[in-house]
Amino acid sequence: MSLEKVVAITGAGSGIGRASARLLAARGGKLVLGGRRDAPLAAVAAEIEGAGGTAAYRQTDVTRRADLDALVKLACDRYGRLDVLVNNAGIGPISRFDALKVDEWDAMIDVNIKGVLYGIAAALPVFQRQGSGHIVNVVSTAGLRIVPTMGVYAATKNAVRTITEALRQEAGAHLRVTEVSPGVIATDFADSMTDEAAKAAARQRVSAIAIPPDAIARGIAFAIEQPPEVDVGSIVIRPTAQD
Repeated sequence: MSLEKVVAITGAGSGIGRASARLLAARGGKLVLGGRRDAPLAAVAAEIEGAGGTAAYRQTDVTRRADLDALVKLACDRYGRLDVLVNNAGIGPISRFDALKVDEWDAMIDVNIKGVLYGIAAALPVFQRQGSGHIVNVVSTAGLRIVPTMGVYAATKNAVRTITEALRQEAGAHLRVTEVSPGVIATDFADSMTDEAAKAAARQRVSAIAIPPDAIARGIAFAIEQPPEVDVGSIVIRPTAQD
């Protein structure tokens, strides 16, 4: 069965976003890719089209509301509608509080919380006009089990968890809202970390137990592919070895 939906994904140039774009395109979706770097987006779009799929892309900084508006507009202009927005973009420069990396706290709030809110604000008017739509927010298991160095990162993800649940309750019968919480995934998550101890620990953990981003892509696809009256509210996907 073909997916036959228009899906916009932020953070689509790598990791979970790229894996989700490739899988959804392979299942018949029309993809609209957003991300901070143009070249990786172009590469993902070219790969999708080379495999017979359909994709458009636009450089998108989720900390700028106008960029999310433009990404949603690209979907509507190119394909006539938007069925799903996957708010996937996120950063995690984790550290202890006493490292006082306040600029990085601000960056996580801007990307991980405000970026999701800007995506919701861009998509909701389209979904209301259409009478249908689906918001998928990528959260994290970091918000389910709080550990040192992840205080601010986990707080941003739990803020999105709260936003997601409130939106679900407000949504009515024609808007679906899903949160997906990945565990330890083999991505470039550690690249944004400037705390060397935290970065080394994160990379060691990834090397030891991480599962591929395709696992999260399959979870996102599962939620999207349900019948329109079925809302998958929350999915947690983590390695069996993760505590």
